[in-house]
Amino acid sequence: MNPPSRARSALPPDFSSQQFRQALGMFATGVTIVTAQAADGTLVGLTANSFNSVSLTPPLVLWSLSQKAGSMEAFSRGAHYAINILAADQQALATQFATKDIDRYAGVGFTRGTNGAPLLDGAVAHFECFNRSQYEEGDHVIFVGEVERCSHRSGASPLLYHGGKFYAEHPL
Repeated sequence: MNPPSRARSALPPDFSSQQFRQALGMFATGVTIVTAQAADGTLVGLTANSFNSVSLTPPLVLWSLSQKAGSMEAFSRGAHYAINILAADQQALATQFATKDIDRYAGVGFTRGTNGAPLLDGAVAHFECFNRSQYEEGDHVIFVGEVERCSHRSGASPLLYHGGKFYAEHPL
């Protein structure tokens, strides 16, 4: 029996962008804020739920950013960034860092990580990352970070996102 041949390209989608977005929304995720200090010293940050572990050895994580994002230059050229996993009580912070044309750091408590990236107060975990590699795929860039330092709060509940809504309580 011969193995099936591998297709050379994907079939065109039989769904709309809206249908695709709705289907993706059925996957429950944690909520993160990715932070960095730009070359000019400006702090940048954004809410992202496209976070995932990649490898334990070496310790690698990934996240993705729209190529149209205003902070793309800072993240793509910077050597370091931090990924802050939000706690269940940080929905307002997630919304603040997802809002355009505001000072996202207004009223936000943080400390500087070893390489300058903000570590947000109250987060359930922090990952300080070296910007190891980037891959352009579709309308996003996938960032792979090599984790240099990490910390977490044992027993803290994370903020979740599912179906376009935040969830702070999650029966397990």
